[in-house]
Amino acid sequence: MAMRYAFAETPETMAAFVDAWHAGRVTRGEWTHGAHVAVCAWYAFDRDPDATFAIVKAGILEFARACGIVHTATSGYHETLTRFWTLMIAAHVRECGASSRWDAVRAALDRFGEDRDLPRRCYSFDVVGDVRARAEWVPPDRTVDGLPAVA
Repeated sequence: MAMRYAFAETPETMAAFVDAWHAGRVTRGEWTHGAHVAVCAWYAFDRDPDATFAIVKAGILEFARACGIVHTATSGYHETLTRFWTLMIAAHVRECGASSRWDAVRAALDRFGEDRDLPRRCYSFDVVGDVRARAEWVPPDRTVDGLPAVA
């Protein structure tokens, strides 16, 4: 059974959530893993992975600034995780053949909305806690069946 996400109940609620995120009206509690996935898919529908990444990264950094999140070597924004998820979600959106932005969001949420452990399966080290990976892109060093290879 697919999870329900209040921000993505309809195309209109999703559009309003994206607008609220950009306007700094989304709370830390609302900015969940599922919200990250949905926003990324929203942009991946009609953009290439690099353009999607640029939008998502800028939005995350602005969101963090608005929430008072301080970026350090061990906390805050994580370059590798942001790029990794963007590449995975963008590939999924392309492969699923979504016919609308809304379809892209739903497909990404169905596939990745509750899969917070995917990086652990794709990296042989603690990518979340790795200082280098937080600061710069480190490609996965494991291949997982059924997932696109990203570099």
